[in-house]
Amino acid sequence: MADTALPQVDSALLEEADAGLAEAVALRRRLHAHPELGLALPRTQQAVLEALDGLGLDLSVGEATTSVTAVLDGGRPGPTTLLRGDMDALPLLEDTGLPFASEVDGVMHACGHDAHVAMLAGAARILAARRAQVAGRVVFMFQPGEEGFAGARLMLDEGLLESAGPVDRAFAIHVTPIFPSGTVATRTGTLMASADAFRATVTGRGGHASMPHDAIDPVPVACEIVTALQSMTTRRLPAFDPAVVTVASIRAGTTNNVIPEHAVLEGTVRAISESSRALALDGVRRVVEHVAAAHLCSAEITPILVGYPVTVNNAAAAERALMVAAALLGPERTLRMPTPVMGAEDWSFVLQRVPGSMAFLGAAPIGVERPAPNHSNRMVIDEPAMATGMALYAAMALA
Repeated sequence: MADTALPQVDSALLEEADAGLAEAVALRRRLHAHPELGLALPRTQQAVLEALDGLGLDLSVGEATTSVTAVLDGGRPGPTTLLRGDMDALPLLEDTGLPFASEVDGVMHACGHDAHVAMLAGAARILAARRAQVAGRVVFMFQPGEEGFAGARLMLDEGLLESAGPVDRAFAIHVTPIFPSGTVATRTGTLMASADAFRATVTGRGGHASMPHDAIDPVPVACEIVTALQSMTTRRLPAFDPAVVTVASIRAGTTNNVIPEHAVLEGTVRAISESSRALALDGVRRVVEHVAAAHLCSAEITPILVGYPVTVNNAAAAERALMVAAALLGPERTLRMPTPVMGAEDWSFVLQRVPGSMAFLGAAPIGVERPAPNHSNRMVIDEPAMATGMALYAAMALA
């Protein structure tokens, strides 16, 4: 990251973030031990409200979901900046061995949302203490339901962007334990992929496993469909505008000597542009239906999730994030990503309506050669990296 024409950023923000790190870590650990799923996060919501208490913010909670919106009015006119932290966990059995590991069976903060909440609350504390320096307003968006529930869209539908006046710019941070701790990375344009999911039911004719000629076996047909889908993505989609199609589940049969009547496949489709998304979804339908027909089977394909759109960083906003991060941390800790990642984000709904960006905050645990990634049952982060996130949130509102 070049260090020319960097904006003015107060280096004391890092000192203030370091001073608030212990409080942020305590909040993060509290949330980590008591994770909640989806759109109903009453315990998390209460923890956020307690963390923001006494900061002089205008607080409101959602009706369709347990969101929290907090508005800080600055000391002089200026733009309105939206900062977001998502709050929900994943249906996953934790296996980290942490002393503050999840106490909820089968639920874990395995994507860093506990850190997002703690960092955003810490940034709110920093900015509240600097209210006179804030030009305009800061809207703090504490959002449930990122993990497949489109909580961001629900908050938008409830008037998030209108409740505090027009929002001029938006910024979000996502931690990743596979980038070096304390580094910040993003890019202009597409940052993350779209995400859709499908279910395909292949129907044949059941029979005795010893006499497949008297039946129509859907199992090898399902297997052929999986292989054909992989060929489809490489032969029908542009090499520089790719998509990923993964069949992650095949279910068929009940025992070893009965040919079943049905085989069910479930999978996901990820793409880095809306055009490739449309091509891939259409290709999946054609392959499933016609491979099945070629073997005298029928097939029904249904979407089980019309998911998140492509996450596209506004070019100017992403450049601004890179410049602010470089001014705050130094160019050596600021990275321009060469390619998007194939994960998906409902922050994409916000970026469709507001010029903004998302950046990744590296939080690789020190001394671990191959850290477990997000969505792993062994995912851990280097908690001191949260101070970098707090300072960056604050700097994006102040710069």
